[in-house]
Amino acid sequence: RREAEGCDCLQGFQITHSLGGGTGAGMGTLLISKIREEFPDRMMATFSVVPSPKVSDTVVEPYNATLSVHQLVKNSDETFCIDNEALYDICMRTLKLSNPSYGDLNYLVSAVMSGVTVSLRFPGQLNSDLRKLAVNMVPFPRLHFFMVGFAPLTARGAHSFRALSVPELTQQMFDP
Repeated sequence: RREAEGCDCLQGFQITHSLGGGTGAGMGTLLISKIREEFPDRMMATFSVVPSPKVSDTVVEPYNATLSVHQLVKNSDETFCIDNEALYDICMRTLKLSNPSYGDLNYLVSAVMSGVTVSLRFPGQLNSDLRKLAVNMVPFPRLHFFMVGFAPLTARGAHSFRALSVPELTQQMFDP
């Protein structure tokens, strides 16, 4: 509340959390719900990590994710879904990392978040805000879940870059 009151022109809120359980699913959705009650006219954007059965460490992750998605339908205006299984697949198949660390996964997430929010952070011809983004991307209020894509994909700390062809970039964007 203090941070919001200190703002000159509060657009909305961005929350990053996991839907698999622990603090992100329960506390994260409760926080989103309370913020929505307190600031109903402000935009709520979330970056939500969706659990995967292949890389799951707890058996209740599907239940936590289901309950969390229900809260996101009600209280979020834009939800950018980040697939945990896809992160591991990208690290192993595209970046050729045999045992990806949380740092490697977080690097990919931060690159995607940076790309999504660049029009909010910097001035320019394609400058936007959270509300304009929602107006252009959300066809119906309950259909506000987006899958993110990013290319070119490079490993964390990689200093040598190579030029990618258009087919390679397209394959990185749409490879399941």
